[in-house]
Amino acid sequence: MRRILVTGGGTGIGKSIAYAFADAGDAVTITGRRPDVLEAAAEGRAITPRVADVTDEEQITALFEIPYDVVIANAGGGAQAKIRDLSLDDWNAVLDVNLTGTFLVFREALRTMPAGGRLIAIASTAALKGNPSVPAYVAAKHGVLGLVRAVSLDVAKADITCNAICPGFTDTDLADTAITGLMTRFDVDRAKATKMVTSANPQGRLIDPQEIAATALFLASEGAASINGHALSISGGEI
Repeated sequence: MRRILVTGGGTGIGKSIAYAFADAGDAVTITGRRPDVLEAAAEGRAITPRVADVTDEEQITALFEIPYDVVIANAGGGAQAKIRDLSLDDWNAVLDVNLTGTFLVFREALRTMPAGGRLIAIASTAALKGNPSVPAYVAAKHGVLGLVRAVSLDVAKADITCNAICPGFTDTDLADTAITGLMTRFDVDRAKATKMVTSANPQGRLIDPQEIAATALFLASEGAASINGHALSISGGEI
């Protein structure tokens, strides 16, 4: 039985990924900052919740007292503000959780990860193109992709792979917040706001979190053993 770690596993994409691996028979651990959310997500499945903030080095180090076969760095988030309105505190916070958090998780994972291991970062289409409304998030996710490409070369001969999944707008609470914000800002109904959010996706829809979970399962499979240093866009053709 493989051991799987999913950061930010209590909600959204992370929870869908955790459920997919648990349903496949793997031993899954999820982490996050809110114990009540983690416990609710773990209920009814063979999932172990552990409170840990990915920006806290000591907490992340403590997670890896046991080795994991698959480590998915999913925790992230971003402040919406153009660069002229972006505070240094917000900039640092976005880089901390998205980029530094991924660095800490990958670094500690590799201290004990066995041959055949998989490192997967949940990045974003923001790792592949620009967006003036979220410059800190774009910069952080571009950094995550750079880290993935560097690590993939470092671990290749150890029979470990490192890849990124780059989703477009996904049907999670974060997307709902964006839609609600547009409804208020432009005084439009939910259907119009949803269309605005999904306009970059040629399929004109939000990505289903289960599609991302299925992609993570594939990257963790034996069939993906030669996929390394790759950024896999799950975006309906957006990029």
